[in-house]
Amino acid sequence: MTDHQRPARLPTLLFYFSAILLLTLPLAVLVVRSGHWQQGLLLYALACLLAAITALVLTVLSVLPRYRQQRKRLLTGLACALPGTLLFLSVVAGRGDYPAIHDITTDLSDPPTFSHAPSLRGPDSNPLDIKPDSLGAQQDAYPDLQSLRSERSANNAFRHALAVADKLGWEVTWQDADAWRFEAVDTTAIMAFKDDIAVRIRSTSDGSVIDLRSVSRVGVGDIGANAKRIRAFKTTFAEDQGGQL
Repeated sequence: MTDHQRPARLPTLLFYFSAILLLTLPLAVLVVRSGHWQQGLLLYALACLLAAITALVLTVLSVLPRYRQQRKRLLTGLACALPGTLLFLSVVAGRGDYPAIHDITTDLSDPPTFSHAPSLRGPDSNPLDIKPDSLGAQQDAYPDLQSLRSERSANNAFRHALAVADKLGWEVTWQDADAWRFEAVDTTAIMAFKDDIAVRIRSTSDGSVIDLRSVSRVGVGDIGANAKRIRAFKTTFAEDQGGQL
């Protein structure tokens, strides 16, 4: 093979490589959903990283005169590498904003506890023990996450909280109407990670106070998912102000 012929093969090789990386993304998701989340996430991260590098190489080659005749193939390969590149950039851009914690609550001094969740979590799941370091990191990262105070009675707040959980797509796994407590599981859309949620309601002189705790079953950090879940609950709970009895 002559030196003149070699450059023509490079765009083709990069095109096939970027197409393989594109197909690797859903494969990695399937691996995670099958229960092998560590291997699946590693494959997912590697595919995204390689896609970003490949996209950079394809971009450079597409502007070089010597590859002008292969530009269409280069741009097609770039299109295949684009999804993984965007996923890589989104993770890199956002990871620095979130602490490496996965247990979030609205009551740092007295977090809600779990009664039923331990029986649902596997032996390799994150422990449900309260960690002081995690509470301190949460206070610095999410100072807005506070107890939700309502004019609703505790009974009404409990029923409304259950309705909110259903609206958000949570699966209620346990409830104690007398104690105004329930637990639920929220499953993420793509990776199907299951996070456990505890909701506790207490009666006050002017209504009730609602506290939540959301804990990821796997992983060190949650990239803000648990805090986002609690904010969604509080927002939805406050939207309906009727029937406060």
